[in-house]
Amino acid sequence: MKTLRTILIVTAVIFLLTVTVLFFIGFFKPKPGGILVDTTPASSVYVNGSLVGKTPFKGTYDIGQITLKVVPITDQGNLIPFETKINLMPGIQTVVRREFGKTEEESSGDIISFEKSGTEASLVVISSPDNAQVSIDGIPRGFAPYKNSAISAADHQIAIKSPGYTDRIMTVHTLVGFRLTVFAKLRKDNSAQVSPLPTPTSDLKIFVEILNTPTGFLRVRTEPGSLGEEIAEVKPGSKYLYLDTDTTSGWFKIQYQEAKPGLPNGIVGWVSGEFAKKLEDQNLIATPSPTPN
Repeated sequence: MKTLRTILIVTAVIFLLTVTVLFFIGFFKPKPGGILVDTTPASSVYVNGSLVGKTPFKGTYDIGQITLKVVPITDQGNLIPFETKINLMPGIQTVVRREFGKTEEESSGDIISFEKSGTEASLVVISSPDNAQVSIDGIPRGFAPYKNSAISAADHQIAIKSPGYTDRIMTVHTLVGFRLTVFAKLRKDNSAQVSPLPTPTSDLKIFVEILNTPTGFLRVRTEPGSLGEEIAEVKPGSKYLYLDTDTTSGWFKIQYQEAKPGLPNGIVGWVSGEFAKKLEDQNLIATPSPTPN
């Protein structure tokens, strides 16, 4: 009995000494968060007001919020600096990329970050301007802000597009148990000529009226046919400006949402011609549509 007690005491002392040593060497300290900054042209990098280096820059800091500022180093003119706040997560690297312009509209970039969330891989895409179209692996999925809570854990190509702005395309890797957030800032394309919406040659407007369906609604899709990505649902009796007809499927292209600042062409989509018909009446008024989720 005495021998057993001695063994237990020695074991406890060894355990306490081990824990103490690990504590002092920082074993139990939370892992720092990483940050990777890349810019065009090269820039000076400031973290919490202190100059820490030049791009491309890679560093680690205590978890929590930091203030990041990048100032372009160039003789090409007055390029506008970029400043933002970033929440660093333990053991995770946040990526910040920026292409400088002389104004905010002429600048572009993205911030890619992870956050532990549940047991599935998920993706959130936020854009500036709002309502940019989001495509994943070449397939249109919806409009920003966009969320996918069941995306596969793998490499994915993300494309963010908006009329009058340059496209932003990137490859990301989603992880099980983490939410990947992409904030994309698109650059205004002053050289691009935004095509005006198709309009009839006379005052007579053509509308599409939604007919009764077995489900009580009709899906609006990005392309004619059932393989197009669903972007909205419209109710029987609602009317939308007619834009075009797909001769192969007989589907109608409609103006689902009117143009507005940041979305020069509004939102257009396709509906099945089986449950819709064309109307010609200059006195008709299109049904107002909400912004799709």
